[in-house]
Amino acid sequence: MPATSTTPAPAAETAKLPLGGLSALFAAAFTAVMTELLPAGLLPQMSQALRVPQGAVGFLVTGYAVASFLAAIPVTAALRGLRRRPVLVGVLAGFALLNAVTALSSSYPLTFVARLLAGVLGGTLWAMLVGYAARMVAEERRGRAVAIVSAGITVALCLGIPAGTALAGTFGWRAPFALLAAGALALVAWVSFKVPDFPGEPAATRLPLRRVTTLPGIRTVLAVTLVVLLAHQAVYTYLAPLAGGVARTSVVLLVFGVATVAGIWITGVLIDRRLRATLLAALVLVAAAMLALGLAGRSAAVLLVAVALWGAAFGGAPTLLQTALIGASGPANADVATSLQTTVYNAGIAAGSLTGGVVLETAGAGALPWTALPLVAAALVAVTAARRHAFPSPSPAG
Repeated sequence: MPATSTTPAPAAETAKLPLGGLSALFAAAFTAVMTELLPAGLLPQMSQALRVPQGAVGFLVTGYAVASFLAAIPVTAALRGLRRRPVLVGVLAGFALLNAVTALSSSYPLTFVARLLAGVLGGTLWAMLVGYAARMVAEERRGRAVAIVSAGITVALCLGIPAGTALAGTFGWRAPFALLAAGALALVAWVSFKVPDFPGEPAATRLPLRRVTTLPGIRTVLAVTLVVLLAHQAVYTYLAPLAGGVARTSVVLLVFGVATVAGIWITGVLIDRRLRATLLAALVLVAAAMLALGLAGRSAAVLLVAVALWGAAFGGAPTLLQTALIGASGPANADVATSLQTTVYNAGIAAGSLTGGVVLETAGAGALPWTALPLVAAALVAVTAARRHAFPSPSPAG
């Protein structure tokens, strides 16, 4: 499958990374994650203001995720013919409006509807971002561009959510949503000036969804994505009981978060020259971390070192998988391919959380790493075998 777009990147942008535009996409990823997960840190305040139990506030996160899961593929397919920048601007303007509604609302039903609509926008955005970044740069810089955009996810998780929670503690829970609305509105202007526009796909030339799924390598990348996320989430969701009595959960999460930042940085350096080798190394590290947690996870030192290795390896894994998918689909089909990956990603998260919960209740926290280990090993075997299309070996020349 050719790895070039029908609309090549401007010549000025092939020489160096267009950091202004990529930073805008980074900020869009940051905004989407903050919009999705911020209520999880504000349960008591929102519960009191909306006059519902805290569990109902938690459903605001669930509703967003379900809407994103359901909307990613059909909405992306429906918008394929439209120019890319107006779609991106429209999504960000929608985030601004819906976060403003959330900040002002005192009605739980209204807030829930706003969250569902935001979830639809989120699914659309995640299907666009990676392909957009790939079309902005030359092929040899594609992985680094994707890494810059994906870093918005990590920064939101490690810094944004804690900062939003702290802001709510000082100024009330409405303040961070109002700030998100203002930021999304400013981002509309930033994208309009700094992100290049690209044409949509004419109906006569676009590949149907079913054809995209049959391109060489696509199904393999999607399968590896599902297995890796299932393994990761089965353990990560239950880090608290796994670390119980050994180390404070907050410390373990901090170590994991800092390590993911390091992992993204390392991935950005290596991905364009050594994608396959970097992904294999990441999976080996995750497998080693699961083995260490299974054998000696009751030691604080082993626990923290294993979590650090796991975080560094997993920090770059989504970027590596996204870049591999674009290599298999080509930038012209990237939006549809990444919409499929968004759906698979969410399915992996849901299945992993469910699997981990069942294992925790039936066999205890100590069995969680042993549940993830064979899944990671299966992903490692799949990547090793898929050296032609999904995760190709570099050519002798490069």
